[in-house]
Amino acid sequence: MLVELAPPEQPERLVSVPETSTTSITTESPRPDGVAVLSFTGDTLVHSPLWSAARRHAGGEGFDFGPMFEEVAPIISAADLAVCHLETLFAPPGVAYSTMPRYQVPEEVASALIGAGYDRCSTASNHVMDGGTASIDHTLDVFDQLGLDQHGIARTPEEIEPTTFDVNGIVMSHLSYTVHFNGLSLPADQPWRSARIDIDRIVEDAKKAREMGAEFVVVSMHWGNEGSNRPNADQKKWSERLAASEVVDLVIGSHPHLLQSIEKYGDLWVVNSLGNFLSNMPTGERWAASTQDGAIVEFTVTRIEGGFDVSEPRVHPTWVDRDEGFVIRALGQRRDSLRGDMAVSWRRTEGVLGDYLVIPGDV
Repeated sequence: MLVELAPPEQPERLVSVPETSTTSITTESPRPDGVAVLSFTGDTLVHSPLWSAARRHAGGEGFDFGPMFEEVAPIISAADLAVCHLETLFAPPGVAYSTMPRYQVPEEVASALIGAGYDRCSTASNHVMDGGTASIDHTLDVFDQLGLDQHGIARTPEEIEPTTFDVNGIVMSHLSYTVHFNGLSLPADQPWRSARIDIDRIVEDAKKAREMGAEFVVVSMHWGNEGSNRPNADQKKWSERLAASEVVDLVIGSHPHLLQSIEKYGDLWVVNSLGNFLSNMPTGERWAASTQDGAIVEFTVTRIEGGFDVSEPRVHPTWVDRDEGFVIRALGQRRDSLRGDMAVSWRRTEGVLGDYLVIPGDV
């Protein structure tokens, strides 16, 4: 069922487009050059109850999604590079907000992402074309205004090309691809509007990024079967090919809406799915309660002779507290007092990613 609410009036925006393809992540880091902590989260999937809660958080004037991220913000902001996955793009001015099956959501989500400490987002997903090219354009205009970077959608052919940026003395590139667009198509005359998964293309993009100076390449993959907690055959096949290419250093997955395993293919860590980070997917016959389980996964990248060492992943389990305004709970911070649904969520996540869970006090 399509739910629509009339949006408030939105001001005209001034858009600042970067002049070069190389930017610098400005997070102040306690680590020396050549050592960087990278942090990733799963789907930010905004349903109508979330923007209703955000309106309440804002006192009925506009939307404030910030409180939903407050508990996890210290973990996210502690990273040298924090990357979200934005599943749902923003409604242009004058367009009604909508939820399933085609999303158009309030742009104030972006301010909350910035406030939580994110530096950039992966944006290629099956919902890219929900609002057509106007929604892509507006989402990127908002990102530009706030200084939030991304890869996965584009206003111009140049914007879908690889870029590089500096993270604590390491030149990195981040690329984002999706398996499909829910039966919709990119405009025939604008096929560069987003990026579908094509391993040959991904490898070529990663090579291009390295030719531009990238030393470390992260690839976000919107893939897998929705509602499954197991990687499918394509995920495994594509992971093997990316590992064999030796031009991709880390793979981060989204789309199934459930947590999936973290695996290693040679030297390549593959996070198959980080589940939902913020959502209100209904639970019942189709969707399990575990759609509210998520995770923040961290890797430490360290320059060594001849390349980089990538640490084992560190997983901070999260859970969406729908009864308290859709606050994302940092379960590890509450480990000694977990009760009820939060304790059940911890056990579910432990069953999938138990080898990598972080508990406060761990060394």
